[in-house]
Amino acid sequence: MNTIVGTYECKVDAKGRLMMPAPLKKQLASSLQNGFVLKRSVFQPCLELYPMEEWDLMMQKINKLNRFVKKNNDFIRRFTAGVKVVEIDALGRLLVPKDLVAFSGIAKDVVFSSAVNIVEIWDKDLYEKSISGEDMDFADLAEEVMGNINDDDNGIS
Repeated sequence: MNTIVGTYECKVDAKGRLMMPAPLKKQLASSLQNGFVLKRSVFQPCLELYPMEEWDLMMQKINKLNRFVKKNNDFIRRFTAGVKVVEIDALGRLLVPKDLVAFSGIAKDVVFSSAVNIVEIWDKDLYEKSISGEDMDFADLAEEVMGNINDDDNGIS
């Protein structure tokens, strides 16, 4: 799977459907036939849309966990809570189940935000709050997370 790029806005219709933005739909075209998995985010009040091939890779990792270790079993249960297989319909719409709408606080305006190989789906107000930086210094975070990585000779990282 290629890296997904971009942040896009849309609105929720009365039935809880989101119109997939055309540039995002184009990037996900190879995944449309196989479908997607929609789940709660572990760390944020948003949803994560996994192309099925990415979900299968994640499940390969999860399946390596020993289920006779209680923490592993608890993690698996929480990680997969509310997981739904979803499709993008012929008109390019994604129906978000009511329980996931409630979890994410999606009301009217929505943001699709690329997150490397998946797409985060946010209520717009919650997304804006999460990226505002009020609760962290992004420069410090970037240095801590990426500062010690230097795999290439290009001087970037």
